[in-house]
Amino acid sequence: MPMTLPNLLTLSRIVAIPLVILTFYMPEPWGPWLGCVLFAAAGFTDWLDGQLARRWHQQSEWGRFLDPIADKLLVATVLFMLAALGRISPPTLFPALIILAREILVSGLREHLATLAVPVPVSRLAKYKTLLQMVAVGWLLVGDAGPAAIPVRTIGELLLWIAAALTIVTGYDYLRAGMTHIGDEPAPKNAEPRRAP
Repeated sequence: MPMTLPNLLTLSRIVAIPLVILTFYMPEPWGPWLGCVLFAAAGFTDWLDGQLARRWHQQSEWGRFLDPIADKLLVATVLFMLAALGRISPPTLFPALIILAREILVSGLREHLATLAVPVPVSRLAKYKTLLQMVAVGWLLVGDAGPAAIPVRTIGELLLWIAAALTIVTGYDYLRAGMTHIGDEPAPKNAEPRRAP
């Protein structure tokens, strides 16, 4: 893997995951706030590595491979920890599951289409979804450790519901675009013909 700054920034998001997990076991208010700061810094690298890669012409296959994986690992881990430690309300588990299911679906779709040499570019709406998702998770990380006058946890949960709605829309868009290529690939030359049951 080329050790360019954009790739190192992408790797830093993966390195940040155990650090964010540790903050869940630190006392309030320092733990939640530190977790939010680390998560926000990791989210910022998601924007920065893409900007630098394009500006410095350092886009690479490794970067395209690692970038979505780092994002998904970070968000999935934090959502899991929030749910496991009861820092989101039971109804909010639903949008969290929608987000995780969509990520698995799109990842599988990308992997299949890659074998057909079909690119799956990230849509503008998907970028907005990711930004809103990151903001929602940041608010949820602070949660009840936030100022008493501000319903931080409630705001975070509301934002997560909105992000889940965008997740459904963008997931459907990707699936609809991908379905046009599924089933069109030629059968392997050495494959045996199907027999009627």
